[in-house]
Amino acid sequence: MIESKRVKIYPANKEQMENQIASENDPELKKAYKEMLQGCIDHPDLWDWYAMWIIENENGNNIGNLCYKGLEADKNPEIGYGIFDEFQGRGYATEAASLAIKWAFNHPEVKAVEAETDFTNTASQKVLEKCGFKATGTMGEEGPRYILYREKLNKNERQK
Repeated sequence: MIESKRVKIYPANKEQMENQIASENDPELKKAYKEMLQGCIDHPDLWDWYAMWIIENENGNNIGNLCYKGLEADKNPEIGYGIFDEFQGRGYATEAASLAIKWAFNHPEVKAVEAETDFTNTASQKVLEKCGFKATGTMGEEGPRYILYREKLNKNERQK
């Protein structure tokens, strides 16, 4: 579990992930959660890199989730995140993404973290920019890709 003043994040266990899959109505999200669980089952030693991570606010409410899309040799991990509608616009996504980035960079093999967001999701693009990500100029399946290098994060933190 990793926490800030207002947010804590932690990887879901198998039962929590199965419950999320069972309760999900969006077919794309259901598919993504199934892929996460399968990644955990296929790579139990890398569970945290494949699992859905639960985001809770300061009141203990589940307000969203995030994930890393695996950890593969010679490839940067990619993060994804979402905050439930009723909790959006309060800075929770930025806090949760910042915690996730710091966690990833606590692993020496991780030199950069990547993300991509839908063209129309300006809120998510702002979250990435606030966390220090820069657009790569390339497009992924969902839209523009972003990257944050370890050195850049460390430099930004020293300047604060």
